[in-house]
Amino acid sequence: MGKQIPQLKAKHQMPVLFSFFSGSGFLDLGFENEGFEVAFVNEISPAFLEAYKYSRTRMGLPTPKYGYYNLDINAFLNGRKKELLQLVDTTRNTGSLVGFIGGPPCPDFSVAGKNKGARGVNGKLSLAYVNIITGVLPDFFLFENVKGLWSTVKHRIYFEKLKLKLHKAGYVTSERLCNALEFGVPQDRERVLLFGIRNELLVPKDHTGFGEITNFPWQKFTKYDVSEVKKNNWMNTNDFGKNITPSLADAMKQITVQYWFDKNDVEHHPNAKSHFQPRKGIIKMQTVREGDVSRKSYKRLHRYRYSPTVAYGNNEVHLHPYKERRISAAEALAIQSLPKEFELPQSMSLSNMFKTIGNGVPFLLSNGIAKTIHAFLKDNICKK
Repeated sequence: MGKQIPQLKAKHQMPVLFSFFSGSGFLDLGFENEGFEVAFVNEISPAFLEAYKYSRTRMGLPTPKYGYYNLDINAFLNGRKKELLQLVDTTRNTGSLVGFIGGPPCPDFSVAGKNKGARGVNGKLSLAYVNIITGVLPDFFLFENVKGLWSTVKHRIYFEKLKLKLHKAGYVTSERLCNALEFGVPQDRERVLLFGIRNELLVPKDHTGFGEITNFPWQKFTKYDVSEVKKNNWMNTNDFGKNITPSLADAMKQITVQYWFDKNDVEHHPNAKSHFQPRKGIIKMQTVREGDVSRKSYKRLHRYRYSPTVAYGNNEVHLHPYKERRISAAEALAIQSLPKEFELPQSMSLSNMFKTIGNGVPFLLSNGIAKTIHAFLKDNICKK
């Protein structure tokens, strides 16, 4: 079971996705917005999984057909593998392609994180995800991770070993270091994305002999050239609390913090009051200029620039551009480009709120990649 490769029954039929390391569903939501069906959801954190369920209920989205699995992913390499294979086969019997999507937790590959690499607890999860892919053989997959896995020499060696394992299992792959800014996210966030598809599905087999896809349209749906964005004459820093007037082209305004605060009406969002209350440090907050993101912590966002990478762990604090507080969960969700209808449960702890937001794939990045994969499948898949 799980080994046979299907063909689409009809050109319009959308693939069915199995989601791993699902968090609170940011990546999945981007794919669903493109028409993919997420049928299976696996997340080890009970708090994140409850938030996933809550947000879907609030947005009127259906429950995944195969349900939610609050399990360590390794369970699907052992006692639950047969169950996963059966679900994949059930899906294939409908004529749909099956895709696996996921971003294994990545602090072990992050330069700013633990940097333990493949030996770290989280680093081993990347191998577990690849082992599930090569053991179950979905028709295609998406693997998302931090820049460090791709750009740091010792981690890149591990990344290439994972790719080789996938190639030996019959996949051809394409990878790219993407920046969320390219897709209109108001955030400078780099991530390596690896797409793979079973070689048997491609006609013509448009790849080299080394297992690499040569025609994957990574930039087909990008909106911005990152080099042009960064060359723009952005405001530098301003005195905290000072009234300022932006002088930006309309296109550039759409990747600023304030544009997204307004777009998502963050002041009236259900998570508007979900922010840490400073017990001390108010005086320190007042001394940080608007737009000063040069330090490890106490970075004050600039209302008329994009945000640095959303990361709220390891004592990193992002301050509101013109208020004496940290940013709220509503504001952080906006910077992750989530629709304003997306909300987290009020019962969720602040620590878990900001952790799941920081771990999530920005919605517009996810949706852009979903469009890219959809376009590639339509143009390159065997059809009866």
